[in-house]
Amino acid sequence: MTAAATVGSVITFASAIAIGTTHSTDDSAHKAGLYSALLGTGCGALFGLMYTARGEQKKHLEAPRRELANPSTENTQWKDWRNFLVIRKVKESEEITSFYLQPEDRADIPGYQPGQFLTIKLDIPGQPRPVIRTYSLSDYPEPCNYYRLSIKREPAPKGINVPPGLASNFMHDQIHEGSTISAKPPGGKFVLDIHKSLPAVLISNGVGITPMISMAKAATRLNQNRPLWFIHGARDGRFHAFREEVLAIAQQNPNLMLHFAYSRPREEDQGHYHSTGYVDIDLIQSLVHQEAEYFLCGSPPFMDALRQGLKQAGVPESRVFFEMFTKSSQGIAEKPAVEPSNRKAGGIEVVFAQSSRTLPWQTDADNLLEFAEANDLNPPYSCRQGICGTCQCKLLAGEVTYQETPTAEVEEGSVVICISRPKSSKVVLDL
Repeated sequence: MTAAATVGSVITFASAIAIGTTHSTDDSAHKAGLYSALLGTGCGALFGLMYTARGEQKKHLEAPRRELANPSTENTQWKDWRNFLVIRKVKESEEITSFYLQPEDRADIPGYQPGQFLTIKLDIPGQPRPVIRTYSLSDYPEPCNYYRLSIKREPAPKGINVPPGLASNFMHDQIHEGSTISAKPPGGKFVLDIHKSLPAVLISNGVGITPMISMAKAATRLNQNRPLWFIHGARDGRFHAFREEVLAIAQQNPNLMLHFAYSRPREEDQGHYHSTGYVDIDLIQSLVHQEAEYFLCGSPPFMDALRQGLKQAGVPESRVFFEMFTKSSQGIAEKPAVEPSNRKAGGIEVVFAQSSRTLPWQTDADNLLEFAEANDLNPPYSCRQGICGTCQCKLLAGEVTYQETPTAEVEEGSVVICISRPKSSKVVLDL
């Protein structure tokens, strides 16, 4: 409209000057001026439409790339804990409930990369210290004005003397709309690169669907040219969270292929799933017939089996990405608590600087976190697998060795103590 009005006005003004200076009284001159103004208006409108379309395309293609490259630029000051209000609580399935969080201070919150998680702190009655947990962000709002966590209620495992999930049950039973929860900024390396062209296969079971929704939504909004498979396993319809939401995403993305597998479908589930049984490597190979990247999230046995199957199928490890926040209950139950002992390891010393304690390293300590706990220190932790980074602290002196490569982003000069052991004869930690 602006271009049409501008060009039309300029030509009308020029025609008026021409007619006025020539003192023409011929009707043809006036008609020529009128037709020129109308033609100019039409050309201006056409130019304006073309310019606007190119601007919108450039906005959608380039702006998201800049946002993903640095998702935390909106709020560079938020480093530590920040209070959030629960503005909505929604039951998604028999086991999973979603919590929508907005900052208590009503200030902006940073965006995040699809697949990242949020670390939260809960003050649970009867616990000697706050309970810290990490949960995948299960949505991809644009603009990012809330965070959504979708949490499974963890019951006590059958046949094992392990209590039910402390944090998940507290969230389901005690956290309601209006409750306050402390959280750290989004983090994690389990992310989908939106701008790649190589097909991506998102595979999940149970609550492992949560980061996959974020990935599918981001890909649908920002790069529909990338082929995408969304493969999810559930027991039956009662335990299948976000079914309608995922179906809505697929309707918007012609390159998103869905497959739902129910292990024990009910009669009323007919028409809502694609196959009966579990999601395994045979199912994956029957669906995906080209090179791809694979993203896995679900129960530990589920992911162990898929990783092994993909390896045997010749998929390079560099194309297999996974996220897990818990070890198998069997492994946890059988692992004995670490107690201080006199078995020293070659004169190695561990110094806890803040606590002013120097202790001999003990061979029966699996890692520095367990060693600290065995000596009455209470450093923060969550996943105990190097994934969330909650136990990260400054390494003031010495060297450590990692039992496995940490998934968490480790700041320079810091160490994740839940999967590390002393490497040098003296290690000084800022604890």
